[in-house]
Amino acid sequence: MRIEHLRQRLHHLGARPCHEQRVLRAWLQARALDSGSRRQRPENFLPLDLRNELPAIASELAALVRLRYEYPGADGSARLLLELADGLTVESVLLPRAGLCVSTQVGCAVGCLFCMTGRDGLQRQLGSAEILAQVVLARSRRAVKKVVFMGMGEPAHNLDNVLEAIELLGTAGAIGHKNLVFSTVGDRRVFERLPLGKVKPALALSLHTTDAGLRARLLPKAPRIDPAELVELGEHYARVSGYPIQYQWTLLEDVNDSDDEMDRLAKLLAGKYAMMNFIPFNTIEGSDFKRPAPERALALADQLRRRGIIACLRDSAGQDVDGACGQLRARSGRSHGLD
Repeated sequence: MRIEHLRQRLHHLGARPCHEQRVLRAWLQARALDSGSRRQRPENFLPLDLRNELPAIASELAALVRLRYEYPGADGSARLLLELADGLTVESVLLPRAGLCVSTQVGCAVGCLFCMTGRDGLQRQLGSAEILAQVVLARSRRAVKKVVFMGMGEPAHNLDNVLEAIELLGTAGAIGHKNLVFSTVGDRRVFERLPLGKVKPALALSLHTTDAGLRARLLPKAPRIDPAELVELGEHYARVSGYPIQYQWTLLEDVNDSDDEMDRLAKLLAGKYAMMNFIPFNTIEGSDFKRPAPERALALADQLRRRGIIACLRDSAGQDVDGACGQLRARSGRSHGLD
């Protein structure tokens, strides 16, 4: 379901733009659809036909995603396995400090070798309403002030729906634009479309290596953009949006964690409006990849910092529930015979 379909339905029920915005704002903030100001009752600001239909609309919106399982982490995160109306499942992650990671596709076509999600390929796109419904469900449980599009799927492959969701979250959803983070392996359409939007999200680019050949092997179905060109495209968007690019680098022992690699990376990011997020590899059953030792990972971040690059060592939320993106869904399927 796309938000455009909901807008059309509201219009047919007599909603004017102001009514439509009230309903969307209430839904995105996890309030009753007939919510108004403290002094207004719905009969004073919503058309009768629309008021009568709101219970049915609320029920349909609630059915877009349902919580199937929740796996709380010791770090304050919680991995959520969500069931869509057609029975397929996706994952969202409640993050510490009022953050939320959402999915944009069921599965993924990029096939990154270090990611569980891409192993089964792409099953289908999520509609903009299904993407937003993940935020609504999360907000019914705790505050959400930041949304990152880093869950299952490649947002660039579902661009219309993702951008529609971003625009609504940045307006009716009351989330600051820099707290909406579009994560991608890199696609030229992203750099064409994002600067044109009313809401310009922050951008996270999955770099992983400075070696074009190695990147092609690690991300076999990603667009063939040389890492140096990808950084230049990112730098242009950073200057347009006013937010630094967040480069993502999954640390793989003896693959992309050498001193030579760090030297090339430091030269590539020198003077750029950017920060580097190192993320140690999440163990995947059947994978030969390993994460570097903790002291090695810290040393890599320190190498960049000494050369003037902002670098952070991050760990995926929910490590204690073995819940990297796609793993929770796969594990649940094995345990319960799902999907």
